[in-house]
Formats: sequence, C-alpha cells, structure tokens
Amino acid sequence: MTFMTHIQPAAARAPASGIVSVVNYGRDRPGLIPLWAGEGDLPTPDFISEAAAKGLRDGETFYTWQRGIPDLREALARYYQRHFGRAFPAEEFIVTSSGMHAIQLAIQLVAGGGDDLVYLSPAWPNFAGAAIVAGANPIPVALHLSGNGWSLDLDLLEASITPKTRAIFLNSPCNPTGWTADLATLKAVLDLARRKGLWIIADEIYSLFHYDGGRAPSFLDIMAPEDRILFVNTFSKNWAMTGWRVGWLRVHPSLQQTLENLIQYSTSGVAQFMQRGAIAALDEGDAFVASQVERAHRARDLVCGIIGATGRARFAVPLGAFYLFFAVDGLENSMDAAIEIVDKANVGLAPGTAFGAGGEGFLRLCFHRRLDQVEEAATRVADRLGSR
Repeated sequence: MTFMTHIQPAAARAPASGIVSVVNYGRDRPGLIPLWAGEGDLPTPDFISEAAAKGLRDGETFYTWQRGIPDLREALARYYQRHFGRAFPAEEFIVTSSGMHAIQLAIQLVAGGGDDLVYLSPAWPNFAGAAIVAGANPIPVALHLSGNGWSLDLDLLEASITPKTRAIFLNSPCNPTGWTADLATLKAVLDLARRKGLWIIADEIYSLFHYDGGRAPSFLDIMAPEDRILFVNTFSKNWAMTGWRVGWLRVHPSLQQTLENLIQYSTSGVAQFMQRGAIAALDEGDAFVASQVERAHRARDLVCGIIGATGRARFAVPLGAFYLFFAVDGLENSMDAAIEIVDKANVGLAPGTAFGAGGEGFLRLCFHRRLDQVEEAATRVADRLGSR
C-alpha cells in the first residue's frame, strides 16, 4: 500500500484486462481450445520468418531508421496502392513497435491530461486503457444491437462531444462486435469531425477481414489530403504476426518529425531484421491473407449456426473482423460465465465486461482457427448454454 500511494495517478488508473484475467486462469489446461485472444492458430508463414532470419544472418542488428527503413515504407505504399487504390508516398508511413504502440503515439500526438477522446463501445479495451495512461478521458458512445445488427446513433455521437474533446477513435471492422461502418457512416463521422475541429484515429486493422465482398469501406475512400486522420495498423492480424509486435501509422507528412521524436523517446525504433519480415509479408503475403479471410468466413458461418441453434444467444452476424460477440439469455456476470466455460467446457472465451459499456451479458469468441477446432469449441459452448 505504501508503494501504491507514491505512484502517478494515471498509472494507478490503468485498468486490468478482463481478457488476460481469463487467459491467466485457464492457461495451459490440457485440451482447452483457446478462443479468448484476437489471433489465429497458425504460426508466421515461412516466407516471412525466412526474410527476418536472413536479415539476422546479414548482420541487420544495429540501430536503424526510427521512422522505419525506407524499403518497408515503400512496401507499405505498394500495399495501399493494391488494396485501396491510393498512391501515397513512402514518407506518409511510420513503422511502430506494434499496433498498440501506434495507438499510443496517436493519442500522445493529439491529447493530454484532461482531454476527452470519444470511442464506440463495446470496444477492444486497449484504446481506453491507453487514453487513461496518457491522462486523457475515454468517453464511450454505445453502439446499438437490434434485429438489423449493430448500429451507430450519429446524434448520440455528436452529443458526446464537448469543448474538451480532441478526437474520435473509430475501429471498423470492429473488435468485438464485427460492426462495419458503411461509406455513408464514415462520411457522416468525417463531416462531424470537420465541423467540430476534431482528429479521427482510424483503426482499420481488420479491413481485409470483411465478408461482404472485397475490403471494408475506409476513410481513405472519402477523405481529403488535409483531413486530420491518423491511421493506426498492425502486421499482427493479416499475416499471423501477433508476437512480432510491429505496426504502422499512416499520417500527413508534416507530422513525420514529431512522430519520429516520440518514437525516439519510447522505443527508438523497430529492429531492422524484423522489418525485413514485414516487407515480405506486404509484398508476398496477399495469397496467404486471402486464404485466411476465406477460412474465417467459413468459420464465422459455422459458429453462428451452432451458437444460434441454442435459442439462448442473441447476436448480429459479424460483417468483419473474426469474432462472434453474443449475448446469453439470463447471463448476469460474463466474467463468471467465462470462468465457468473454461472449467466445464474447456473452451476459452473473453468476457463481455472486458469490452466496456454495453458488454455485460455478452461473451466474445474468436473464430480465427481451423474449422474442426471452431466446430468442437462452439459445440462445447452450445452444450454448456443448453445445460444452464
């Protein structure tokens, strides 16, 4: 207690992760199928690992470009040209030490002590946690679940904005709900940000995990060059690189030096040999990503059918990302339910309370795994729901 009274308030306010709490409870249980974390079951493909290993063998183990090596930034420009049809100069990309680091840098860039940051909820908890650590106030705006799926009330979003608001954080496709903003919604949010003089922090890491034809709609489809949008992204999801901790930002060129300074005083850059693997992912990984999206699409349909057949679950079929976020009739404590499912079904799910306002009564299941495991896990969970 004596030590805690002498640390900074923002650090003391950093919330514990409800997802990690369940993972720690059930970690290493024999036969457990882990669907609690946001990652697939495949290791990083060999063509990526070999590129990194070659970098190691070639002695690329020294300090390097803090903004990212030029080769990687150019590869990012090629990636956006292929998938978004936009020609960006390599100078608009910054390489970061994970997508989480990209989010932290974006928050540091636009907000500080006492500022408000608006985000949509239920939400991946790390944005709100990062805002708290930065001394800012994360303000949730609830998405609404109806028979037509999850939806955003734009009037409610605007009503949440005050003179203290500095930015809107928008994750689409969304973790955990799978909600995916259409172009009309993105345009409305962008118009609101322009009118109010706000930044947008756009988390579009699941853009390619979209099940309604092609990639998901993006702010890149509608923005003007001078719009104040910070795009945060990661190599984790598309290319099975969660453990690598490499991400990126796409920003206006005028922000490059400031972001380099922030990197200098946080991580001092990403190891060059790891960046070689990231280049291989971008330039050689389209077929791998397409196969993963196809597999996730089949897994989504499978798990929705099994969980939906219980008659006790309420959910919207996710349009993007790779999670089923489902409410259970009569469920009052999702943390207790997640622990019980570990104990009785030997399946790891994330509790809805981990995702903030509106999450109680829900569970999140990551279906980004091979189909036989998804089917077995969903069947165990469905059996457990039926026995309650």
